[in-house]
Amino acid sequence: MAYILSVGKSIPQYELTQDSTVEFAKEIFEDSFKDFDRLLPVFKNGEIEKRQFAQPVEWYKKPRSFEEKNNLYIKTAVKHGIEAVENCLSNKAFLHSDIKYEEVDALFFVSTTGLSTPSIEAKIMNALPFKETTKRIPIWGLGCAGGASGLSRAYEYCKAYPDSTVLVISVELCSLTFQHDDRSKSNLIGTSLFADGVACTCVVGNNVDWKSKSKLHSIPKILDTRSTLMRNSEDVMGWDIKNNGLYVIFSRDIPSIIKKWLRPQVIDFLEENKMKLDEINHFIAHPGGKKVIDAYTEGLGFSEEQLHISKEVLINHGNMSSVTVMYVLELYLQRELGKAKEYGLIGALGPGFSSEMLLVQWEE
Repeated sequence: MAYILSVGKSIPQYELTQDSTVEFAKEIFEDSFKDFDRLLPVFKNGEIEKRQFAQPVEWYKKPRSFEEKNNLYIKTAVKHGIEAVENCLSNKAFLHSDIKYEEVDALFFVSTTGLSTPSIEAKIMNALPFKETTKRIPIWGLGCAGGASGLSRAYEYCKAYPDSTVLVISVELCSLTFQHDDRSKSNLIGTSLFADGVACTCVVGNNVDWKSKSKLHSIPKILDTRSTLMRNSEDVMGWDIKNNGLYVIFSRDIPSIIKKWLRPQVIDFLEENKMKLDEINHFIAHPGGKKVIDAYTEGLGFSEEQLHISKEVLINHGNMSSVTVMYVLELYLQRELGKAKEYGLIGALGPGFSSEMLLVQWEE
């Protein structure tokens, strides 16, 4: 087993309201679509009110080379990654005392919005006093599913090494992938949804004395995980990689796929654990967008109450790809919404097309 002990965030400093984003989109896209005014409601219908970005809005109005954007990705990812790690290890809302750097046995680094070799967690290790023997496991390319996948892989690591303390660092700077010359509807939809965010989650093995460390009345214990790939669905979501960098692929069919495809996957996963869907008290879901949240409600039967934290994160931060599910998880811990013996499902969807799920139970 493994336990989710703490979450720390680092929120980029430049905040933009959705109304301001509409004005930006008009300036960039208005001449590209004959029916632009008809497409504009996508910004308001998404119910996002504000988002945070790595740079001020003026920076995005000028075309940038892939080199410039990627160099900024590395610099910003390291800066905010360090802050998220520090906040996770010293989060007074969750911990009686700080988790020491030398206690950390492995770092999982998750991202899909920039490239770096050595990967970002190595650069973070050079800035913070981790032990030199800390294992590094970078994960790239899972998009919105990456945060949940990182937590799943951390669970498996802790299951194999139950004395371990593991960090999952997720960095997504979606805004730095914006392409001026991409006049597709996918890019317009992406502009209405995606944002920047950074988070770090601490997962510990069964033999770690988490009870003496945690300040909470109960914390989620990971019971099992499941990864599922939908065959021959590579065109649903992902990147088209060109000379200028990463161009978004974002199918309009995603909500309908969720409604039809996800429910059988969830039911099979729960049946493997001798459980039924109505036994799940909490759904810690990556909120891909309003239509995705609606699809969760319609396809899985979860109530608005069970999805209100995911919706709150979407309203205040937008879709931060892999990071978003950690923002949702942090609010669950902060507000102590999970009670002892209650069950939860952590879930996210990403390129592949794929799903990542974790079954958790709160332990007192």
